[in-house]
Amino acid sequence: MKGGGNMVTELPILLDRSTGEPLTAQLSRALRAAILDGRIARDEALPGSRALARTLGVSRGTVVTAYEQLLGEGYLSAHPRRGTVAALELPADAGAGPAAGTDRPASGPVPEIWADLAPGHPSTRGLADPAWKAAWREAAAQAGNAWMPPAAGTPELRAAIAGHLRRARGLDCGPDDVVVTAGTSDALLLLALALKPADRPLRIAVEDPGYAAARRVLRTAGAHVQPVPATADGMDPDLLRALDPVPDAVLATPSHQYPLGGRMGVQARVDMLAWAAGHGTVVIEDDYDSEFRHARQPLPAMASLGAAGTTVLVGSFSKTLTPWLRCGYLVATGPAGEAVRRTRTALDSPVSGVQQQALAHYIDSGALARHTARTRREYAHRRSLVLAKLGKLPGVALGALDGGLHATVRFDQPAAPVIEAAAREGILVAALADYAAAGEPANGLVIGYGAPTDLALSRALGRIAELIAGAGEG
Repeated sequence: MKGGGNMVTELPILLDRSTGEPLTAQLSRALRAAILDGRIARDEALPGSRALARTLGVSRGTVVTAYEQLLGEGYLSAHPRRGTVAALELPADAGAGPAAGTDRPASGPVPEIWADLAPGHPSTRGLADPAWKAAWREAAAQAGNAWMPPAAGTPELRAAIAGHLRRARGLDCGPDDVVVTAGTSDALLLLALALKPADRPLRIAVEDPGYAAARRVLRTAGAHVQPVPATADGMDPDLLRALDPVPDAVLATPSHQYPLGGRMGVQARVDMLAWAAGHGTVVIEDDYDSEFRHARQPLPAMASLGAAGTTVLVGSFSKTLTPWLRCGYLVATGPAGEAVRRTRTALDSPVSGVQQQALAHYIDSGALARHTARTRREYAHRRSLVLAKLGKLPGVALGALDGGLHATVRFDQPAAPVIEAAAREGILVAALADYAAAGEPANGLVIGYGAPTDLALSRALGRIAELIAGAGEG
């Protein structure tokens, strides 16, 4: 059983059908333990799903689901010729940092980053599956086109996105309401240009703390950004209504406030839309990670609350698939939608036709929904690691864990020394203070748990816990 390139010949696994625990969970745990304690060595091939299913007396689907879980966690990888093999990204003696109980900085050169816990990065390990490859092959095999893609996007992708939003977000929209974008930044730039009044800069209210990249894009487009203090549940409605002059647009993250992580209640949404309609203000809903809810079901999109023409929904495939695509969409109706389509026509489409067709095939085949379900389970497991490693530390408050791919970590001691010490040991995390626009910066960390493997995440969180505890003792 030892040595790279071998096949696992003996895999003693006992499944207990009397406990009520799903067999898939038992099998995943048993395989994970076998890899961690060395009974399955790196690069050893596991039995095929059918063979293991026969050995254990379970359905093949049980084995496939367990393998997919461990593929996503980074314990396994799919090899084109040898099937599923054990794969640990970190050697057994790497990445652990100083011994437990010490808080001395690493000496010598700055180590290579081995745990990037900066927020905003999804897991892409299970993306290149047969459905993904088939979608791109089908798109590439289509006859070449002598014309540029339609400015608003290909009809196939716009129809696929509209269908996806009806199923996933309860949004009653059609293909003509959808405009394909090159990600969220492109969508915000497009909106800043389209909604700008003829005689002055666009005035847009944003959450504080909030998404710093969005503020940068809007300011680059010439917009006047008006920060409004926000809690985890969103903007303070009284402070929003008190703005003078009234903003032309409001940018909000109601499904999962970024970075604090709460969600805006239905009454607050209705009240904001009513206020916006009364003042001719457009509400831009950034729906960046609503697909990943861990504690509560997502609320419907604000655009589904009967406010036609008042809202614009902005979404992307950066979190569900990969930011490498640089592809997203917005949904706009009424005068705002007409202005957006005019501006997009003037600028042309920034997304290649081949990419749009591949995404349309991928969505229509049901592969996007299946991939999202797989990664949702993966992220829920990573979330449990965050809770296990940091949730019981004295004086530490965790937030933003109802959904998404990140957590906030609040504590009394200054966060900067903890962040700097972690970086010296090859662990990257973000400062909660960096998300402030105009208000008092909050103290704490923002930790992304989407991209690292379970092994890297667990080791990094353990070291962060030691650093926080050490800061408290100092």
